[in-house]
Amino acid sequence: MYAVEAKYAEAADTLGKLIGTHGHTLIWGGSDSGLMKTIAGAVQKNGGKLIGVTMERIRDTARKSADELIITKDLNERKTLMRERADVFVLLPGGIGSLDEITEILELKKHGLHDKQIVILNTNDFYGDFRLQLERMGREGFIARPLQEYLHFAATPEEAFDFLNER
Repeated sequence: MYAVEAKYAEAADTLGKLIGTHGHTLIWGGSDSGLMKTIAGAVQKNGGKLIGVTMERIRDTARKSADELIITKDLNERKTLMRERADVFVLLPGGIGSLDEITEILELKKHGLHDKQIVILNTNDFYGDFRLQLERMGREGFIARPLQEYLHFAATPEEAFDFLNER
């Protein structure tokens, strides 16, 4: 299993508290481990609702206390359901799956297939290099619109939450 540094867990916990105390619903990958466990626990402890979307092959890692748990046949169905049910997208520090999800969401937004807000929670500048790469893509003509038309980078959970509430 992975060992995530406390600063990332603290940010996930803070964001979960904000989601819960404001009465929002978290639609997430359904896992009861890592940062997904942290944010889900904070949402629940603070009165928010949880909708988990996981795959059949990893259903044993799912958070059983979710208000709703959806089991999909594969990753594509999982991502589609999460995307359809979400009002906004917030990316926390994560691994390859997180990059897969955010780049797909960005590509779909680029093509006008959704107009939902996208925020990258850039705790400890975790996504600094990703941001630089996106900015380079823009400078060199691979992204047609200014980066800020697609997404917002937030240094803290509070900044992410405030940005979304302003929209």
